[in-house]
Amino acid sequence: MDHASLLSSLFGCRCHAPGPGYQPASPGRRLFTGLAVAAAASAATPALANIPECRRSRAASLAPASYVENMAQQQYAQMMNQARQQRALATGGVQLERLRYIAARIVPFTPACNERARQWKWEVNLLGSEQINAFCMPGGKIAFYTGILARLKLDDDEVAMIMGHEVAHALLEHARERMVKAGGTELLLRGGAALLGLGSLGDAAAAGASQLLGLKFSRDDESQADNLGLIMAAQAGYDPKAGVSLWQKMSRVGGDKPPPWLSTHPAGEQRIAAIEARLPQVTPMFQRAPKPPRRFGPPAG
Repeated sequence: MDHASLLSSLFGCRCHAPGPGYQPASPGRRLFTGLAVAAAASAATPALANIPECRRSRAASLAPASYVENMAQQQYAQMMNQARQQRALATGGVQLERLRYIAARIVPFTPACNERARQWKWEVNLLGSEQINAFCMPGGKIAFYTGILARLKLDDDEVAMIMGHEVAHALLEHARERMVKAGGTELLLRGGAALLGLGSLGDAAAAGASQLLGLKFSRDDESQADNLGLIMAAQAGYDPKAGVSLWQKMSRVGGDKPPPWLSTHPAGEQRIAAIEARLPQVTPMFQRAPKPPRRFGPPAG
C-alpha cells in the first residue's frame, strides 16, 4: 500500500481521491479567520453540541489527543512535501480556491462539536491523482484528490457533503478511537515519547506508526460521520439532497469493483436511504442558512 493510501486508511475514509494542494506555511493556515459565517456558526453551536452525532466514544479519551494530532501533522507535512517534489501539489487554481472556499464555510461550525477544533491549524490541499479519495486528518488537515472532483464531476453541494463527512471524522476523533480499540494506545505513547526525543524508543515509534496508519474506520464510524457531515454542510448553506446524488455517482463509478473505501462504508443503497431519511431534519437547517455567494464548477474536461 502506498503512503497516500496508508494515510487515508487511518486519517480519512477511503472514499475520495488526492489532487493538487496547498503550501503549509501559506495563508491557508489563516484561511478561516475573520469569516462572516462565523457568527452563524456561533448561533448554531447549541443545536450541534446537543445532537447525538456529536457524541464521541469514551474509548477515544484513552489516547492523548495531542499525540494523535502531532503525528497527523507530521505525516501530513511529509505527504505534502512528497507531492510538491512530484509536482502534484496544487499551489493555485480554481479548484483549490473552490475547496478552500467551501471549507471556510464549514470550519466555523466545528468547535460546536469539538472545542479542540478552535485551535487547530486548518489546512486544505489539492493533490494531483486519479484516485477517488479525500480525507481530513486529526488537527484539521484536509486533502482532496483531483480524481474525485474530475471523475465524478462534483458540484459544490456534493463537494461539501464529502468535506463535511471527512471533517466529521476528525471532530469525532475516530482515529483516536480506532487506535485504542486496536490496542494502539501503547504504540501511540511510544510515538509521542520518540517525538520528544526520548532515545531508544525511536525504533518502536516507527514500527508503531506503520501499524497505526493501517487502521480503518468502522461502518458505524462512517455512518456517524455521514450524519454529522450532512448537518454541517447544510448549516454552511449547501443542499443536503446532494448527498443522494453524490452516492449515486459513487455507485456508478464503482461498477463491479468499487473503490477500496466502499469496503468499509455502508453500501450505496443503504447510504442513500439513510440520507433520504434524514432530509426532513436537515433541510430546514439548509433553508435557514445563508447561501454561498460564490459557486464553482467541476474541473473542465
